[in-house]
Amino acid sequence: MINGHCTERIKIQVLGSLKLATSEHHNIVDELTAPKPRKIIALLAMQANHVVPTAAMARELWGDNPPASVQTTLQTYVLQVRRLLSRASGLSSREIARRILVTKFGGYQLNLRHGDMDVHEFDRLAAEGRQALADGHDEAAARLLTEALALWSGPPLVDIQAGPLLEAEIRRLEENRLTALMQRVDAKLRLALHHELPGELAGLAAQYPMNENLHAQYMLSLYRCGRCPDALEVFRRLREHLVGELGLEPSLRIQGLHRAMLTADPALDHGADFTDGNLLLDRFGAAPAAPRPWVPRRAS
Repeated sequence: MINGHCTERIKIQVLGSLKLATSEHHNIVDELTAPKPRKIIALLAMQANHVVPTAAMARELWGDNPPASVQTTLQTYVLQVRRLLSRASGLSSREIARRILVTKFGGYQLNLRHGDMDVHEFDRLAAEGRQALADGHDEAAARLLTEALALWSGPPLVDIQAGPLLEAEIRRLEENRLTALMQRVDAKLRLALHHELPGELAGLAAQYPMNENLHAQYMLSLYRCGRCPDALEVFRRLREHLVGELGLEPSLRIQGLHRAMLTADPALDHGADFTDGNLLLDRFGAAPAAPRPWVPRRAS
């Protein structure tokens, strides 16, 4: 109890639609119909426990054309957010301003406790999964990374009209998700679960048509499923995109993997001491040795 009010812990979700929830309120952010206060919540949440300068908030909300009353308008939006947090948490608006959404010199800061945001939980689980993979604990890695990825319900902040700052945050989150997805694939390949992977990797390859490491994993999963022609077709499509979009041939690393499949190199079978995209390409990616020049033998 604080100031005679029952307090609720506020949870914020950004891995999908923006949500603010407590045990009593499923998604209180829906009470804010105007897009700019919702955007302020998203921006403050993504920079939780750090000061967000008012200049940065203005740039996110209005780009290069802020209104003449920018400071007053920002204060109004922040007040709306504080009232929303007060209704959800049971804290007074004054307590919210003192402890949760705090005015700082030159900006505002949203204070959140550990575990209050889904992205923080994702980062924790993904880091533990990455470490388990590095330590060779493949089952634990697959479990932890699966738990991390289960926190995603869609593209991050999908219902927010992102400006430049949130767009950068969204790109960062999407890169982190892709990394976790590829690490989970690594773990499953090591566990000989390649039969579970082609469907998932087909969608990812379409989404990231020029990611060589991802395509290497896709090729290996197909090859180990006995689908060598399909694996070679994946390489053909990758080359087509790289040449068509960038004017570049695939790297020597993935060309080496392609050659290994053409020759049915035994190192591609399960049980080899590599699986993930980088190790896979490093194993086969050395450039073919240049032929040694012929030198006639001198007569003895």
